[in-house]
Amino acid sequence: MFVVVPLSAVAAPYAAMVIDARTGEVLHSRNADTRLHPASLTKMMTLYIAFEAVERGEISLDTMVSVSANAAAEPPSKLGLKAGQRIKLRYLIRAAAVKSANDAATAIGEAIEGSEAAFARRMNRTAKALGMTRTTFKNMHGLTEEGHLSTARDMTTLGRHLLYDYPQYYNLFSRRSTDAGVREVANTNRRLLAAYKGADGIKTGYTRAAGFNLVASAERGNERVIATVFGGRSSAWRNARVAELLDMGFRRAPNQVAARKPEKPTYTAESGTTTSGAAGKTIRIMTAVRQSLRPKLRPGGTEEPAPVIVAMQDDIKEALQEAQQVSTAQPDTPANVTLASAAPAESITPRIRPKTIAAQAVAPAAEQEVVTRVSTSGGRHWGINVGRYSSQYKAERVLLQTALLEMDTLDGSLRKVVKRSTGFDANFLGLTRETADLACRRLQARQVTCFMVGPPPG
Repeated sequence: MFVVVPLSAVAAPYAAMVIDARTGEVLHSRNADTRLHPASLTKMMTLYIAFEAVERGEISLDTMVSVSANAAAEPPSKLGLKAGQRIKLRYLIRAAAVKSANDAATAIGEAIEGSEAAFARRMNRTAKALGMTRTTFKNMHGLTEEGHLSTARDMTTLGRHLLYDYPQYYNLFSRRSTDAGVREVANTNRRLLAAYKGADGIKTGYTRAAGFNLVASAERGNERVIATVFGGRSSAWRNARVAELLDMGFRRAPNQVAARKPEKPTYTAESGTTTSGAAGKTIRIMTAVRQSLRPKLRPGGTEEPAPVIVAMQDDIKEALQEAQQVSTAQPDTPANVTLASAAPAESITPRIRPKTIAAQAVAPAAEQEVVTRVSTSGGRHWGINVGRYSSQYKAERVLLQTALLEMDTLDGSLRKVVKRSTGFDANFLGLTRETADLACRRLQARQVTCFMVGPPPG
């Protein structure tokens, strides 16, 4: 007897990470440090090193790369390269970034380091320099191999470095299609790029062992968020989950924040030496000062400002602006608060409160309500309804199952069963409008009936 097991039942372990790309602040994480199969997210490191090699002068975008039999034999997804074929590096980069071609990724690594093993060692040195502490690479394409593992946190870190360290190449990841020399190829991430406002990258990945993975970045106004998912059940499920995580990131990220770009690591050779210039370039630095020169005065006898003060002017302005900003975060949104010990520049007279404060009229309940949990809603007046049932027991059971299913948005809400003439309504109350809307959309994505319940009029 054969039993057909659905894909979701054998799905890879789930992990997720969301950060504010401007500062690197973690906005959400789930199993973010669990070592899992990265699949084609691996190609982000292959491309990072390719960009580094071009910048250092080790190779050029127009270098003609000879495709090895090893590269040509890689399984799909692939560009279809043939052993002995010669192709420009720029086309291999496009194929690896957009189509996630395994043969192109292997050809890149062999062109730069000579072999897969040597390139994997460089990948691991680079990962260590970037702070990817729980990642080990064994190949340049991401096909499943024992010990080839990474984490949601490490891949998010790598995505942020790609964005900031090599911005001149970042547009590759937002192309819906591109010319890869031998043919036009479509982006494996084109559905999310088309469906999610502000999405502009970065990389998808899939193997049976890994599930459906994705590192995605999106920008809206002054805000940029990076979200990573490991272990998706399908490409559609993965895209929907990443969209939810990006939405969460934009809600939690502050509107105004001083960007703190990650520090670009220096290149580390296999010998252990570090360099920051092009290959073969020698820089001599003279440390001894031959003569101490007195600074010249400006016309009129005014001395020039100290160089340190000039260099710090922009930083001082940014710090003053941050200190003057007032946090406007909602009660359920984490906010960064800066405390200033300096006295205020001026005394502001507080406004006079109104003599009477109108209390919100609460109409008596027309029908019996059964409260199943103590309210911790903190004055939030929206809710959601997850169905009407024939008994109070069934309604309470559905509320409990739903609360366990959707803990992220419903945690802290008030569960209520309301008796109606036609049955028992199962409601979650004590939510903000934004949280209620998000909870409904997430539940509807799981095929759970849901609609929003607004506050009482008056």
